[in-house]
Amino acid sequence: MQKKYIILSYLIVLITLFSDARAQMTLENPILPGFYPDPAICKVGTDYYMVTSTFVYFPGIPVFHSKDLKSWKQITSAIDRPSQMDFMGQQVSRGLFAPAINYYKGIFYITCTNIDKGGNFIITAKNPAGPWSDPIYLKEVRGIDPSLYFEDDKVFIIYNSDPPEYKSLYSGHRTVKIYELDLATLKPLGTERILVNGGVDISKKPVWIEAPHIYKRNGYYYLMAAEGGTSVNHSEVIFRSKDVRGPFIPYEKNPILTQRHLDPKRKNPISSVGHADLVEGPDGNTYAVFLGVRPYEGDFYNTGRETFIAPVKWIADWPIINPDHEEVQYEYKVNWKEDKQNNQLPVTGNFNFRVPFKDTLNTEFLFLRTHNPSWYNFKENKNALTIKLLPQTILEKGNPAFIGRRQQHLSSSASTEMNFSTKLANEKAGIVIFQNENHFYFMCKSHDNGKDVIQLFKGNPTTDKMDLLKQVALPSFQKTAYFKVNSERDVYSFWYALKENEWKPLADKIDGKYLSTAVAKGFVGVLYGMYATADGQITDNKAIYKWFDYSGNDSTFKK
Repeated sequence: MQKKYIILSYLIVLITLFSDARAQMTLENPILPGFYPDPAICKVGTDYYMVTSTFVYFPGIPVFHSKDLKSWKQITSAIDRPSQMDFMGQQVSRGLFAPAINYYKGIFYITCTNIDKGGNFIITAKNPAGPWSDPIYLKEVRGIDPSLYFEDDKVFIIYNSDPPEYKSLYSGHRTVKIYELDLATLKPLGTERILVNGGVDISKKPVWIEAPHIYKRNGYYYLMAAEGGTSVNHSEVIFRSKDVRGPFIPYEKNPILTQRHLDPKRKNPISSVGHADLVEGPDGNTYAVFLGVRPYEGDFYNTGRETFIAPVKWIADWPIINPDHEEVQYEYKVNWKEDKQNNQLPVTGNFNFRVPFKDTLNTEFLFLRTHNPSWYNFKENKNALTIKLLPQTILEKGNPAFIGRRQQHLSSSASTEMNFSTKLANEKAGIVIFQNENHFYFMCKSHDNGKDVIQLFKGNPTTDKMDLLKQVALPSFQKTAYFKVNSERDVYSFWYALKENEWKPLADKIDGKYLSTAVAKGFVGVLYGMYATADGQITDNKAIYKWFDYSGNDSTFKK
């Protein structure tokens, strides 16, 4: 009998160990690679919803869903109608700054800042997949990075704002303020109150206290915010209080997350981390999502600010992000099962795919500043995307005939097949690698001195025009052209073909640092895109795109 009991106990232990092993999963960073900055997250039941910044790209504010914090699927964009807002006339790094997402009693809330047109606003939805409401602007709430805190049918908005009495003691002096809102109308009540002045220690002149969130745990209200600016000095800091209106006392061991003290020459660095939000994981423990970057050298990166995740430990009633490591890790083991999304296209890791153009665009594709369906369609040519050449150019702040998707890997490639012909030098269509209005490379088919040509242009911020880098002649009456752009960290190469897969080099070893945030400035990352223009002229000419390929192959994702 005792022998049977021992055997049974042994089997129970084996089954338990086997179940735990099967339940273990790896979170891979970044969980949203490429230009997905300023993440904010909320949990509803067993579902997670996350949003990120989009600036002037349209549709704006992607809403992602996950069951396991690893597999994410974009279910909508919260700003998907020009009637909600557009960003015409705004430079690429303006527009929508830092959304936050909350859920309370059956309603989802997104707060955000339309930096040049209206300021802080709130939109709502009963279903996170939309539709989302038109914005409610809060003119009294002056600043950026708003988020909400709900408690006992009260709602508070917390945000980065002006220094006391609008008098800066130093450059980058900001505050975190709070307003109570009317839950029914979302209009401000009473007066605003300063929760944090300057940052953790104003005597040290801390800069850019921003992206605040409030959480409640064990009788404390925790105010978490970013500090140091969204570059290499970025960090996350924490304060707490017994009252939601303060006073808030900083943690004596702040910051709770940063990489600014580490050697920038370390292997495969993740830097500039901050702008975090906390959430309870499927295991009941706390996790943080935050932005970071993957530079290929120093502070040079082209993929923009991306979304990362790390575990959180509560030590002496204070949350510490990434507590068991000095460096943010590319992988974290967790003890729950993976719940894969049925994604139309892959989101994370290394992947390659082809998007054949049939009847609609995938959620990954973006326009500049608004959506105008009058200049593209899928009906005119079967199994193809037809794009009309517009007078607008990508050097301007309008809505050019541009449709792009993020560069998500340091080692990447994008290609497309296009049918297009012209006898005018101003008419051009092809593929663009776009960072902002002046920092881009454009490979196109056009016409010059009586010949059809393939051209490569580079944006020029000094002249606000683009410079011709390379040109090759094509056979007459050659309508079909294939374009491919490869990136390898800070080097780009440009290829063309007249028959599929018969690639010829147009230009090699082209400077990729020109497309980096360090050189181009701003807050966005690079996009590969299809682009057609008549350069200020009106035309009926059109370019026909058959498909769009993308592949990424970064070493950090390889097992």
